[in-house]
Amino acid sequence: MALTPASLLSSLFLLAFAGAGIENASLKEIRILGGSLHHVQGIDLDRDHFWVTSVDAAGQKGYLDQFNRATAKFERRLDVTDGPRFHPGGFSMDGDSIWVPVAEYKPHSTAVLEEIDKRTLAIRRKIAVADHIGCVAATGESLIAGNWDSRQLYVFNLAGRQLQVINNPEQNRYQDMKFAGGMLIASGVFNRSSGAIDWFTWPAMKRVRRVRAGRTDRGVPYTQEAMAIQGSDLYLVPEDGPSRLFHFILTAP
Repeated sequence: MALTPASLLSSLFLLAFAGAGIENASLKEIRILGGSLHHVQGIDLDRDHFWVTSVDAAGQKGYLDQFNRATAKFERRLDVTDGPRFHPGGFSMDGDSIWVPVAEYKPHSTAVLEEIDKRTLAIRRKIAVADHIGCVAATGESLIAGNWDSRQLYVFNLAGRQLQVINNPEQNRYQDMKFAGGMLIASGVFNRSSGAIDWFTWPAMKRVRRVRAGRTDRGVPYTQEAMAIQGSDLYLVPEDGPSRLFHFILTAP
């Protein structure tokens, strides 16, 4: 079957990225996200939709945007701003709930963990935290929350009681985290040009895998911001608006 100009352009674009990007992974697709995203922070998805958090620093507003998974078109937006806290971070879904951290835009500050109904986008409750929280992973029984650059990880039960504080054993500054297959999977950067995704046993926090990441053609580390993972499917949104969703397929190490 002959390639259309659009499909040919897409194929050539993917070939330009071949062999680059994410270690032990192949790039499946690149999708342009609609809407008006600001400084992107986190992503998560289910069968029908995906959601992206972003912060409008100038306007001091934080947003959770919903997209159609099939078309990548913007559908609706929730303003998650909570007084002086307008910096939403990396977030996680847990059943019908979306757990989004919203913090002051500075380290050693305050945050709330917002539980949001994924169907209505209504905020069900807020858990106050006496530190900046930049990302959160939901285990089904607890919340693992990383502070500024995830130098410490706070563990809370779903009622909001702090159970534990764990020092980050790595130099990787995690920006988005997910809990999958009984492991904590954390994505972050070492500097402005390189980053990695790390797999940890939980709760021992022993690193068992690392996948290193390069940069997009805009010079942005792939792991600079948003990350989601479903099996071998890895989704990254590293760039501010106009943003692109990069879909990789991970291979065995």
